[in-house]
Parts: sequence; structure tokens; C-alpha cells
Amino acid sequence: MTHTRNAAAPPAADPPRAADLDERAERARSEAMTIRTLPDGRYVVETDGGTYVVDVDAGSCTCPDHAIRGARCKHLRRVAMAVTAESVPAPDERVGACAVCGTETFVPAEDGGSHLCERHAFDPGAVVRDRETGDRLVVVAVTTERADAYRTDEGRPVAAYDSNAAYGAHEPVVEAVYVDSARPETPLSERERYGFPASRLTRTR
Repeated sequence: MTHTRNAAAPPAADPPRAADLDERAERARSEAMTIRTLPDGRYVVETDGGTYVVDVDAGSCTCPDHAIRGARCKHLRRVAMAVTAESVPAPDERVGACAVCGTETFVPAEDGGSHLCERHAFDPGAVVRDRETGDRLVVVAVTTERADAYRTDEGRPVAAYDSNAAYGAHEPVVEAVYVDSARPETPLSERERYGFPASRLTRTR
């Protein structure tokens, strides 16, 4: 049988000095580190001194500097810098690809469906033009439903219409209303919405 002796609690750590904080910040910026994301929203940080797991939400790291001293270590700082710079996804995001151009983009971790990068996304209220007809429309919403899954009031997928044959069936559907479809005073919420594959619409200048 193994007996474990109760150990006295370690003395409280001294508060970090400003010089120590500055040094950690500088090392976080300058030292070589490789950051990889984990499926649960944490990060693996690889350095010459070892490999550690960082949990940004919990503010923790498995390195000795944090585990023993309770310091906000260089690994935590480096991951925070990378998230701010958008070089790695935030804890509640995952890596996705734009359905129009394939560019890597960060999307909500729990969201499935199809997504767009900043270059091809539209904000609700934006005035756009239909590439097929030249008509102007106002964007109401950008969905994550693919054009081959989103069904119109007729029960047909948006991708099944001949006018959408030139656009990707995998693209998310953008809901929009025609600018001239009703009197100017009619609210957008009361106008008939139409669904378009994202790349069929283009921003107006």
C-alpha cells in the first residue's frame, strides 16, 4: 500500500514585476513558435523549449511558467497575438474555405453549410447588382444554405433554375429584394425575397 503524506501549501508567489511582464511580452513577440489548433478550441504551441497546450478561454497553459508561477506566460500571449492578427482562428471558430474563391477563412465552429470570405461576403442592406439581368437589389440576409439545398416557394432548389447554371451549386444563398419591386416607402421586410447563389450578385460602385 502506498501512503501519501500531506504536503504543506506552497508559499504564495510574489506578484510579477513590470520588468518580468515586459520580458514575457517581448519573448512572446520575438521567439519562434508554431501554433496548431485543437478540435476543442485549445491550441498546441511548439517551441524550442517544449510543447505546451494553451486554453485561451481559461487563461491557462501547461508550461512551468504558468503552472508553477501562475504567470500569463509567453505562450498565452503569443496565441492571443495570433488570434488578434487572424493568423489562427479564435477558440469558437474553425478553419473553413470560401465557397466562391476557396480562400481560407474562419467561421463559427458550430456552423455547417457554406461560407464566404470577406471579399465575397455581403452585409445586409448592401446594394448589389444581378449579373444576369443588371437589376439592382438590396441584400436582406446571407445564409449558410447551399444553392442546391435552399428551396424557393416553388419547392425548387435555387441551383435548379437555368439562370443559375453558371454559378456554383455549393455556394451559399443570398436573400435579396429588388430595389424597384415596390414603393420606396415599403419596408424591406414586406417585399418579396429572392434567393441567389452568392457569386451571381456583385457589389455596385
